[in-house]
Amino acid sequence: PSFVSPHLTGSNPSYLGFPPKLTPPTYIYLPWQLSRGGDLMMDAAAEVPQTICPEKRPHADVDGEAGQHSLAAVDPVSKVLGDNNLLAEILLRAGFPTTLVRAALVCRCWYHLASNRGFLRRFRELHPPLLLGFYIGSILIRPELVAFLCFVPMLPQPPELNTVVRRMANHNFDDPKNLWIMDSRNGSIFTQRREGRELAYGVHRRELAYGLHRPLCPERGINVVPALPRAQDYNRQYFDAILSKEEGNGLSYFYVLTELTNQTENFTLRVYMLQGSVWCLHTSATAQLHLPLPKAKVVLVDNKIYMVVSPADDIIVLDLTTSSLSRIQHPPGVKYDIFHTFLSRADDPSGVYVIHVNGFKLCIWLHKGDNWLLVDTICLHEMCANLRMLDNTLEDAHSGYCYVCHAGDNAEFVVLQMCGCIFYLDVKNRTLRKLVAKDQYFTDVYPFMMVWPPTFPKLKDGPARIAM
Repeated sequence: PSFVSPHLTGSNPSYLGFPPKLTPPTYIYLPWQLSRGGDLMMDAAAEVPQTICPEKRPHADVDGEAGQHSLAAVDPVSKVLGDNNLLAEILLRAGFPTTLVRAALVCRCWYHLASNRGFLRRFRELHPPLLLGFYIGSILIRPELVAFLCFVPMLPQPPELNTVVRRMANHNFDDPKNLWIMDSRNGSIFTQRREGRELAYGVHRRELAYGLHRPLCPERGINVVPALPRAQDYNRQYFDAILSKEEGNGLSYFYVLTELTNQTENFTLRVYMLQGSVWCLHTSATAQLHLPLPKAKVVLVDNKIYMVVSPADDIIVLDLTTSSLSRIQHPPGVKYDIFHTFLSRADDPSGVYVIHVNGFKLCIWLHKGDNWLLVDTICLHEMCANLRMLDNTLEDAHSGYCYVCHAGDNAEFVVLQMCGCIFYLDVKNRTLRKLVAKDQYFTDVYPFMMVWPPTFPKLKDGPARIAM
């Protein structure tokens, strides 16, 4: 509620038993009700003043003197706001990290409660990071080959996130042309850009530049990333991938490189880790594989890298801790195809999801232990038919195709290309919505989630606090 009921604060004389003039109703507005659409991250340079907590604020009657009647009138409020257990239950219902940061500005006791690690774990369980939208990569063939990015928001979004979505839509990466996304996780985007460099006599040379962008915090600028390691013989390099995982208060980045050795069908897998401004070799292993595809499916789950590199091979598992390789057979009836199969990380470090489309039948499998479990089966024909009744621009699903472009963690959502468009499939709620019409060549789709954990402003006597 926006205020404490007048029946509890004394506007009803018969309830509290003292004159009306001494018992005006007390309205308590929560911080997130004072403004809408605030920024996700508060300025780290901002300071939280020493604010008196509600339960410690002196209360005066209409004559300016504190009295027993006035204290009695505010007592129900003090009992709530002065009880950390009850206050925690109230703050848990804030709903959004942006709201939680604003609530932390009320006073120091609210600040310490909102930024407590145990509290934040509960908050994330109740309010997982929201999907803000997708970065979709496209290329134009004519008049020249140009690659560019566009942000497609997930609509509708709560009013509290209007500012966040606008910031995402207005972020242009300085120049979105000839820019590719290699990884997107927790507010950070790892990009690759082709830059032209003019040599002598009008000869141009294309070079690759890498960087880390934070669209929600543009004031932090772009972090330049050193050039990626290369294979000893570039002609023998087959596929590579950037992977990331959350560790501590940030992200750790890994680079997977596959190189053909001198022996037939023997490949060396090298994994590098970004440490400061240097790519350091983390582990390597040799495996016998059929000729890999140029673009394999790779996912990092805890300390294991799962790879599907060829239709003729099993799922390869590289353990970063032991530098050992193992294999997992595909789910029953599933044959790997670069356009119809996708891997998704699971919360369980020992598990991985496989999303596979056969025609317009989508199956989701979970590997746990040594077994495959069929988690879900979805028929897309009926969904497409229902959408075509609302949108006559969609192509007939029966005469089209269906590709898997991307999948969220825990296979919570799947991005599909079919009926001439890009679609978002909410697996849990069985809803399908069109993201964008297919009027150009799509290359990649990357989701962008709400950043977690929130950054709280620093106290006057302490640094900014990033809770985990």
